[in-house]
Amino acid sequence: MIQHSIKLPEEAYTYALPYEYYEKYGVRRYGFHGTSHGYVANRAAEMMDQDINNLKIVTCHLGNGASIAAVKNGESVDTSMGFTPLEGLVMGTRCGDIDPAIVPFIMDKEDMTASDIDSVLNKESGLYGVSGVSSDMRDIEGAAEKGNNQAKVALDIFNYRVKKYIGSYSAAMGGVDAVVFTAGIGENAIETREEILAGLEYMGIKIDKKANDIRGKEQIITTSDSTVKAMVIPTNEELVIAKDTKAIVMYWQNK
Repeated sequence: MIQHSIKLPEEAYTYALPYEYYEKYGVRRYGFHGTSHGYVANRAAEMMDQDINNLKIVTCHLGNGASIAAVKNGESVDTSMGFTPLEGLVMGTRCGDIDPAIVPFIMDKEDMTASDIDSVLNKESGLYGVSGVSSDMRDIEGAAEKGNNQAKVALDIFNYRVKKYIGSYSAAMGGVDAVVFTAGIGENAIETREEILAGLEYMGIKIDKKANDIRGKEQIITTSDSTVKAMVIPTNEELVIAKDTKAIVMYWQNK
């Protein structure tokens, strides 16, 4: 089983802030969704009949909260969430990556407190903030189909951000063997997966539209001649937690 976050190299987890904030307060990238990324990465290796220690995998946990991890040779070497779950992808109500200078700018213009802006960034932004409709992808897709331009822009931003992270993590790992979609959106949003993978043919990803027409089941969704596999794998965080708990208990019993 891969170890998430604790294996991140220093250049991946260190922020370009005064180093004393890391030393004094532990300000660094931690990442979240580790059990989910770990489960689907290992399951992807099994589905490919390969040793995970020889693979480069990008795992996309796309739900109301969303993150992407770069898994190289069985270890998580980078992840999109940071010191908190706010960093990274556009999410249901979280803004994801933004210019930090926007925070004091809005605080000044709107006469906000730190608590006020924290609430806006975490609870009023993301898909909900842009679309003005909902934080639920299904509602936003429905609104976009009816001609709501803000809803369409929200979807485009989400897909674009995921695509960028897939590309950047492929570069960071020196290539990629598989891209995995999981969690509520990743497992069920057929058009979202198609839009994210569109244009990645240069990486060796060719989507099989018939294979991609599934929800909530394990399946490779790329053509047989794709050099990089894309797949849908429903996550099972409960199983990972149960196995880890058993391993810890057995360890201490044998001490």
